[in-house]
This record gives sequence, structure tokens and C-alpha cells, in this order.
Amino acid sequence: MMSSSQTTTLHSRRALYVGGLDPAVKHQTIETTLRAAFLPFGPIHNIEIPMDYAAGTHKGFAFLEFVDGEDAAEAIYNMDGSELFGKTLTVNIAQAEQMNLGSNKAVWSTEEWFKEQSGMKEDEDRNFHGKNKETVAT
Repeated sequence: MMSSSQTTTLHSRRALYVGGLDPAVKHQTIETTLRAAFLPFGPIHNIEIPMDYAAGTHKGFAFLEFVDGEDAAEAIYNMDGSELFGKTLTVNIAQAEQMNLGSNKAVWSTEEWFKEQSGMKEDEDRNFHGKNKETVAT
């Protein structure tokens, strides 16, 4: 879960998402290179590079926070589409993780879901179809 300061940062115009980083390049090299590449646009407050601990590498993207939002906008303008370690970078305003499953209601809040999970729906369908056959036969 994110702290409130991280959430506030991601909703500001100072935090950038930098994607397209080569996972083969070591974490420390990426951090040093990102700092050097983005520093000409203004002071950098923070750089976060999420790790894939199972693979032992970074995930191929980073979050970079500038002190000033105008510096971040300048960095986007100049760095989006540029190349770093042979990979094309995607640079844009960072956004908080969003889950969009197409519904505002939990799956388990419907009666049908409970019936399916407990097997009741199949039993009811069998009973219903069995009664209809008896009704038609008489």
C-alpha cells in the first residue's frame, strides 16, 4: 500500500514514469544514468526503480520526481522517444496504479456467483428441467 506522500507525489505534475529501460542493465547503472540524463532539466528529488526480485533485475521502468513541475514537463518534451542503452524511452506523467475491471460491484456480491460457487445453480437447473419434462409428459 502506498503512503499518502507517495500518492500525493504521483498525482502531482512533478513525478514521471520512464519506461523502456533495458532489464539487462544493472540497477545502479540505470539509476546513475537516469540521474545524468534528466538532471539538465532541473533538480531531481527522487528516483525509484521497481525490482523484479524473482528475476534479480529491475522491471524495465522507473519513477523520477523533479522538484519543480515545469522541469518535469521539459523533461517529457525532450526525453519521450529518446534512446537509452539501445531502447526507446517512454516518458510521461506518472499515474497511480488503477484497476479497471469494468464494474463497480464485487463479483461475489451477486446471488448468481454464490450459487455457481456452491453448485446450487446446477442443481436448480436440473430440478427445473426435470419438472418441465414431467409437466409436458402429463
